[in-house]
Amino acid sequence: MFRRHGLRATAAACCATALLATPALAGSDGPGAPGAGDDYFPGYGNGGYDVSHYDIQLRYQPADDHLQGTTTIVAKPTQNLTAFNLDFALPTKSVRVNGAPAQFSQDGSELTVTPSDALPEGSLATFVVEYEGVPSTVEVGGLKPWIRTSDGALAVGEPEIAAWWFPSNDHPRDKATFDVSVAVPDGTEVVSNGVNTKTASLAGWTTWQWRTTKPTATYLAFIGVGQYEISTKTGAFGQPLVTAYSDNLGEFAGPAKASVERTPEVVEFLTGLLGDYPFEAQGGLVSSEGLNFALENQTRPTYSHLFFRNGANTSVVVHENAHQWFGDSVSVDTWRNIWLNEGFASYAEWFWSEAQGTGTAQELFDHYYASHPADDPFWQVLPGDPGAGDVFSDAVYDRGAMTVHALRNVVGDEALLDIIRTWVAEKRYSTGTIEEFIALAEQRSGKQLDELFNTWLFTKGRPPVGEATGVPASATRVSVAPPKAVAEIDRTHALLHDH
Repeated sequence: MFRRHGLRATAAACCATALLATPALAGSDGPGAPGAGDDYFPGYGNGGYDVSHYDIQLRYQPADDHLQGTTTIVAKPTQNLTAFNLDFALPTKSVRVNGAPAQFSQDGSELTVTPSDALPEGSLATFVVEYEGVPSTVEVGGLKPWIRTSDGALAVGEPEIAAWWFPSNDHPRDKATFDVSVAVPDGTEVVSNGVNTKTASLAGWTTWQWRTTKPTATYLAFIGVGQYEISTKTGAFGQPLVTAYSDNLGEFAGPAKASVERTPEVVEFLTGLLGDYPFEAQGGLVSSEGLNFALENQTRPTYSHLFFRNGANTSVVVHENAHQWFGDSVSVDTWRNIWLNEGFASYAEWFWSEAQGTGTAQELFDHYYASHPADDPFWQVLPGDPGAGDVFSDAVYDRGAMTVHALRNVVGDEALLDIIRTWVAEKRYSTGTIEEFIALAEQRSGKQLDELFNTWLFTKGRPPVGEATGVPASATRVSVAPPKAVAEIDRTHALLHDH
């Protein structure tokens, strides 16, 4: 993912919310916790239940950004549940639990629901929430992530966006499958995750239905509404490939298509490195306005037109599709573990460069190591624990990629690929921590890697040259002519770092 966001305000607001309630212990009788237990963002997610499916039915009018919705949540209580929270910011009209009206109250993005009867642990539960509002006008903790455009809207963001269009347990720990149905005026297109199962028109409105059948984190569910050129064809491995390009891309249309249409090639390349592609569809969406980042929405990465202002850009396509493994299939257990997403997606760009003959990974490592002097503030952010305000710092991406290469230098190519493939296979559709990854790396390589990971992930300052740190002497020499790939990688990352 390439972006920046106002996370400090969110963290402060979430901390305040979390302090107002005492979480119930799993298996106890009482209300569910108002947060999922994330140290960086204590108010994100909720406790007391596990969601298996979301059915989201929306009616959206681009002319005034008016959204009506009914979301049905299929869940299982993990305790005897007397009350629970949903993460939701739009005005709520009604809530039903297991078919019966429920009491509810709303404070910011916390929707607290009290059912008429307690929900037994392990039982089948359904929550039906009706709502209506104008998402672009809703602000919580200084954040307004809903993106309104001249012809529609984009529900795209990390780590917060879900609460602006559907109620949820908004944390990567609780993944679910999705059915998304959006009715829009005829002539308007809607793109979402997975596969388009039906499109039908009635009385001036067209309903677009999308389905994703693999476990999905809530922030990776998205919708793009507007005027799009949508193409459906066969992608890698015979899967559906859905691409969408804003009708207003103008001069960016050519380079955008020249990049995103290479998605099957990129997916095949990454599959050769990382193992089987984990999802049922592929593709991408390119917006012409409102969006100044890219995000790895599951099966359908979303790109700003700005990535293609200098021509075709395959680096960002590689980066976002690498996230389908690192971030989407295997998600962060808490947001502190963001290096597992961004470090490996950034290193995938280096793998691609190596394969394309535009610079080896070692040449790229040497370039970026030498480009940041020892006193550069870049080395003061810890990729393994960057802090809530720096989860998308350039160091998480670039020092994060260097960490992966340092590991490669210490354990060797074969062991690195074995570690990566084992990780994504064993953790498929779940979450992971940095500590779990380190343990696996040591187990699979047979090497003690404490010094490597402590130095690169958890120690401020530029890692020194040494066999244990994976830094060769060549890294201290500034190259007169950097690898060819650097120009495109830097343009891509500059868009990130400027936000």
